[in-house]
Amino acid sequence: MLQILKSYLNFLYHSKNEHGVHSPFVFNLVTKCFYDKQPYPEYAILKNYRKSLLQNKNTIEVTDFGAGSRVFKSNKRAVNKIAQTAGISSKRAELLFRITKYFQPKNILEIGTSLGMATSALSLGNPDAKITTLEGCKNTLNQCQSQLEKFNINNVNCVNTEFSSFLKNLQPTTYNLQLIYFDGNHSKAATLNYFELLLPTVTNETVWIFDDIHWSNDMEAAWEIIQNHPKVTVTIDTFQWGLVFFRTEQKKEHFVIRT
Repeated sequence: MLQILKSYLNFLYHSKNEHGVHSPFVFNLVTKCFYDKQPYPEYAILKNYRKSLLQNKNTIEVTDFGAGSRVFKSNKRAVNKIAQTAGISSKRAELLFRITKYFQPKNILEIGTSLGMATSALSLGNPDAKITTLEGCKNTLNQCQSQLEKFNINNVNCVNTEFSSFLKNLQPTTYNLQLIYFDGNHSKAATLNYFELLLPTVTNETVWIFDDIHWSNDMEAAWEIIQNHPKVTVTIDTFQWGLVFFRTEQKKEHFVIRT
């Protein structure tokens, strides 16, 4: 916890808003997407999706393949408690919706479904997109699928799989991914493994979003390696997320932006 506090204070010291951004691409993203204040009707759906989960007191057996939980001591967990602690926040769900709406990716991959709160934001951001979401725990994925059906979210293909196994067999031309949301195993080794396995899929329009880049010293080290990779041109640190772009026409530049 102390590490996260130190990282956040460092983030606040270095972060800027749109007035400190000189890249037209990033300036437009910040002003037209990050700071978009329109009251989208989809926000109500996201709110109701979350509310429904928070009212669900059913208990499931969770298989955790990732870096583990800092909250739960048992693998038997109530759905509403998972939603409270492991799911994307309301503010972040709305931002993920806006990012998806802004870029309009046709094919999306989500690594780490959980209960589908981020999945629903991706879907609502572009209902015409084809979304593939990966989850290692079958029971958690079953809850997500029921929830997606309840809210008539029909453009999502839920896959119960170990992440690396799926990504090793991924055919770049088959999936043609424009947006990838990384919210799976929050460890340095796993994050960098996913990064390397997915590099063959990148194009000039690719958007990658890494969750919890300041979750641990290991994750911060992984984020620094990603930033410095020769194929990466633009990165944006919003503290919770790290956004990565591969736009060859832009000089290599790193931004720290308050959202």
